Amino acid sequence: MNSKIQSVVNEIKKNIKGKDDIIVKVLCAMFAGGHILLEDIPGVGKTTLALSISEALSMSYHRVQFTPDVMPSDITGFNMYNAQTQEFEFHDGAAMCNLLLADEINRTSPKTQSALLELMEEGKVTVDGKTYYLPKPFVVIATQNPFGSAGTQRLPESQMDRFMVRLSMGYPSHESAKDILRQDSLGEMIHPVISQEEFLGMQEQVHNVFVDEAIYEMIVNLTEATRNSESIQLGLSPRGSKALLRMAKAHAFLNDRNFVSPEDVVANLDCVITHRIVLSSRAKAKNIDSETILRKLADTVFVPKL
Repeated sequence: MNSKIQSVVNEIKKNIKGKDDIIVKVLCAMFAGGHILLEDIPGVGKTTLALSISEALSMSYHRVQFTPDVMPSDITGFNMYNAQTQEFEFHDGAAMCNLLLADEINRTSPKTQSALLELMEEGKVTVDGKTYYLPKPFVVIATQNPFGSAGTQRLPESQMDRFMVRLSMGYPSHESAKDILRQDSLGEMIHPVISQEEFLGMQEQVHNVFVDEAIYEMIVNLTEATRNSESIQLGLSPRGSKALLRMAKAHAFLNDRNFVSPEDVVANLDCVITHRIVLSSRAKAKNIDSETILRKLADTVFVPKL
């Protein structure tokens, strides 16, 4: 792994025990310029992960607890009349930061969800006809409880598609659970490893990672396989294909390579694709999960040797 990235991972590991693979996947998505959805039960360290990453990457950090009364203006900002100057003044919303933790996004109203997803896509907000650009870099880490939890409402597929990856931290292993208990309740201090300028430079390096024509062919074949499968009702979109390519490029960069290999693509199939496809009623009736279907489809696709 790239030595600078390894230093970042080591800092984050001070407070996140036994979840190295999740840390690396989140960093991949961030260097690829995407946003992350963490879907898991409460209390497994999602907020701690986001805060630790922001500190290690020298990013300004805001957290919003999404409840039914959170308004779109709380996220985008709003104009307020100043009686002294007799003018309206813009007040920043929570999105004016480098890393925004949207906690329990599926507990708030669809209108507020849409406002967040719009600025994620466009990198700017418009209030009363005036446009305000978000700082760079800008990353959203959203969390949501599993469907069926009290007071939640499922995100539509069109909104899920805006997140580059969906990840689940899960419960810690036996040894990791003991490490968590040994740790001070406040956690360890995270030291900045990468500046914002370095981060933006690394994003540019990820963008410039070489992609062979055979990799494009592989990704398109995988995409078409999801659309033609009898087990899948809604296949992967072009946006999903681009997300898979960008994650593969970031995965190559983190592993200190300047070209994408087939292994980079395969390593990111689950986190990029599973939340973008809809299984058919036949697959649901047979209790077949998305991961199993994807593995079978990947076995049918020709893997090039570079």
